[in-house]
Amino acid sequence: MAAPVPSVSPVVDVHTHVVPKGWPDLAVACGGSGWPWLRIDSERAAMIMVGDTAFRPVGAECWDADTRLADMTADGVDVQVVSPTPVFFCYDRPADQAVKVARIFNDLTLEVTGAGGDRLLPFCQVPLQDPDAACAEVDRCLAAGHVGVEIGNHVGDRDLDDAGIVTFLTHCAEVGAPVFVHPWDMAGSPRLDRWMARWLTGMPAETHLSVLAMILGGVFDRVPETLRICFAHGGGSFPFWLGRADNAWHRRGDLVRGASAAPPSSYVDRFYVDSVVFSTPALRLLVDTMGAERVLVGSDYPYPLGERPAGAVVRQADFLTDAQRADLLSTNALRFLGRVDI
Repeated sequence: MAAPVPSVSPVVDVHTHVVPKGWPDLAVACGGSGWPWLRIDSERAAMIMVGDTAFRPVGAECWDADTRLADMTADGVDVQVVSPTPVFFCYDRPADQAVKVARIFNDLTLEVTGAGGDRLLPFCQVPLQDPDAACAEVDRCLAAGHVGVEIGNHVGDRDLDDAGIVTFLTHCAEVGAPVFVHPWDMAGSPRLDRWMARWLTGMPAETHLSVLAMILGGVFDRVPETLRICFAHGGGSFPFWLGRADNAWHRRGDLVRGASAAPPSSYVDRFYVDSVVFSTPALRLLVDTMGAERVLVGSDYPYPLGERPAGAVVRQADFLTDAQRADLLSTNALRFLGRVDI
């Protein structure tokens, strides 16, 4: 394993997650039933539960700033963007319940990241099923100390070109809130319930579909160019199949073009993707497709399908120039965050 590359600029990991160590009984605080809860197994281990079903084991790195900071130092990461874990989005709930749960987790996230000082930058969640409430919550969170927002890639059958979601994205552009898009709520079937196939195939497909919705749904033609938006997991399968999308746009435009004014490849300069692709050939394709100025380091820390050490593939990629490596490790993330003070 190559040693971390010394850098004058801070190395920024834009894709990490938080789970607070406990929260109020959501049935009491928000109404309804079947909410996530945390089964505490030891001082450093717990299980996220949904009803009676075990969802995901988590450890102290999810809620303890000192553990997180030690891992960051070991990985050569100066700053983490800390986002919600998508199981807490609750987009399928009534909006009033989703507002309450968002406020609870957003406030708890500030407690976790506050213990890390300037090295931990909190992103909030919003009740995306209600655009007005989502705009109000992102405003509240920006005023409270969050620096951006993580959203899921769809709300039920409404994708990112839905009018209400476009209203929210436009608001984020206007107030300067960077948006991180994470896949969630993947479809299940007997064919996908083996080998973590929903995560290995469903997540890349979900993100691919949502990037296409932004493009073919005409979102990038309507929202201000000031929108800073990043898609997780290298943009899913979209970068590999961009040529297919362009070919379809030109040859079957009657079905494919939708509301887009130009071919899909014309929009790759309107969004970012993270670098969680795990191999040098995949990273080369990503950089060749998106451009070195549109890829930024993400790790999916602290979950086991993430990259450790964070940024390892970027550091080891021999096809990158020193300037490109610096862009991926630092400059692009600072541009996405709109920050010059870290």
